[in-house]
Amino acid sequence: MEAFNYQFTALRGMQAGREYYLVMCPLKLIPKIFLFDEDELPPELRAQRILNRARVPEIARYILENPTEYVFSSITASIDGDIQFDPLEQHGQNRNIGTLIVPMTARFLINDGQHRRAAIEEALKENPHLGDETVSVVFFVDAGLERSQQVFADLNKHAVRPTRSIGILYDKRDPLARLALSLVDTVPIFRGLTETEKTTISNRSVKLFTLSAIYQATQALLLKGRGADITRNDQVLACDYWSVLGETILEWRLIIRREMNAASLRNDYVHAHGVALHALGIAGHTLVTTYPDSWKEQVAPLAQMDWRRVNTKLWEGRAMEHGKMSKAGLNVNLTANAIKQALKLPLSAEEAEMEPKMDKPLEMRSVG
Repeated sequence: MEAFNYQFTALRGMQAGREYYLVMCPLKLIPKIFLFDEDELPPELRAQRILNRARVPEIARYILENPTEYVFSSITASIDGDIQFDPLEQHGQNRNIGTLIVPMTARFLINDGQHRRAAIEEALKENPHLGDETVSVVFFVDAGLERSQQVFADLNKHAVRPTRSIGILYDKRDPLARLALSLVDTVPIFRGLTETEKTTISNRSVKLFTLSAIYQATQALLLKGRGADITRNDQVLACDYWSVLGETILEWRLIIRREMNAASLRNDYVHAHGVALHALGIAGHTLVTTYPDSWKEQVAPLAQMDWRRVNTKLWEGRAMEHGKMSKAGLNVNLTANAIKQALKLPLSAEEAEMEPKMDKPLEMRSVG
């Protein structure tokens, strides 16, 4: 009968009075035994969300591009079938180590990890040698659809994604993340003034910008995607650009010298927020492209801009909505338009199309 069973070396545990089992499952077995609920079933008849197939290629690429470094957390699944656990010993310290025997007729249902399962299947098509590697799987004995749905809800109820800033801080593979971290240490307006863990800054914080805002703004400056190569010239340009702006914008100079505090700057000025930093990155890319050899001389008008939040004629509807700073994509682009106009840079056709959405043409707004 062994030929009709799956046999896993397993550890047995106990949660909420129910046994569960931890096994090491070969990757080549993952697509064969774990199935999804049919997508066409209504949510109340499924035990998990519908697979978002747009996420799968990115996870598969992560495995394939990092075959000696990829890391996966455990897949959690339910078994609907009559299982048997044979411990090494009936008593003593080895009573929870043994063999989990599962009939091949049993149904395996993933409660958490369906995207990892799909990505493993895709990665194995390109690199079958990964099949003998393993991923840990936590098995619960299925007690019906209602219990499986509750397992899914409980597993996801308290799951909290790490902030974007801390994700960048810990990402050693992304060249742009490494560049952003180096800018935090080398650029005066960022040094000692960057929040590296959170993606928002409290009113009383001594920090000015978040690491995620610096990453996003520098990405716009260089027009480089995540994971793209960063050249030495890119590094120099990014460091020079943000350093020059720190010398050009008066209030940035004051905070670098610690003659002004971050809380006051955020309260009173647009350029102390991520929306403006991102917009400065967008405008900077056009500036450097237009004046590759003299862009440093071209940033002087930024010193004359009226960056105060009370300058609602310029910033309301751009960096602000109803007096509050806005990070929405349209607001970032409209803020970049204002900066480009101040620098006498041309707007692209797409950027120019955004302007009629404003109450007044940009040239009628207060600058300086």
